[in-house]
Amino acid sequence: MARPRSPLLSRERIVGAALALVDAEGLPALSTRRLAAELGVSGPSLYNHFATKDALLDAVVDHVVGEVDLTMWQAPGGGAPNGGWALALFAWARSYRAALVAHPNLVPVLAQGPGRRANALRLADAVFGGLVDAGWPKGDATRIGALMRYFVFGSALGSFAAGFVDDQQVYSEDYPHLGEAHLLADRRRQVDEGAFEAGLAALVEGLAAQYGRLPQSDQPGPG
Repeated sequence: MARPRSPLLSRERIVGAALALVDAEGLPALSTRRLAAELGVSGPSLYNHFATKDALLDAVVDHVVGEVDLTMWQAPGGGAPNGGWALALFAWARSYRAALVAHPNLVPVLAQGPGRRANALRLADAVFGGLVDAGWPKGDATRIGALMRYFVFGSALGSFAAGFVDDQQVYSEDYPHLGEAHLLADRRRQVDEGAFEAGLAALVEGLAAQYGRLPQSDQPGPG
């Protein structure tokens, strides 16, 4: 039998199949045996590309991080981000949350930090570098990066609106201020995205006030 012109497997194909499996059925569904069956190959063939399941999961997670837009932190020739650090934070946080919301089953693993993952380290480098180039002291830039991660991950980890049942009787008698709580589940996107935008605006506006109190020597000039 002639050998196939292209390999049956590639890292990209394995990562794509693993991501689709986790998205559909959750992390417990991911195993080398199940993934091999999905790909139509033998289990041991996966180890030619990933030595362990943890290595595969790292690659899947880093692929998701690679979906986050970082262009808002890039200025021609280097330097502070185009449009200013505040606008960059807004755009980056929205893109980050969108990537997490698209793959909610991976959020607990993503929240563990960058480790050695290339895309995750690239993200951390871009945000930290953009803030420092804009005039934030390094310690403040580190704390802002951590703060934004806490906020973005918290908003993607679960739905506030979906936590309420659609039975009005549950709330009407004993909880007089929750008379319309049964409507929240149907307004999930409106409530959750509205809460995220309100929180993001409050965070960035508060940081802008703090930035205005920095010594002028720390802030970059008009150039």
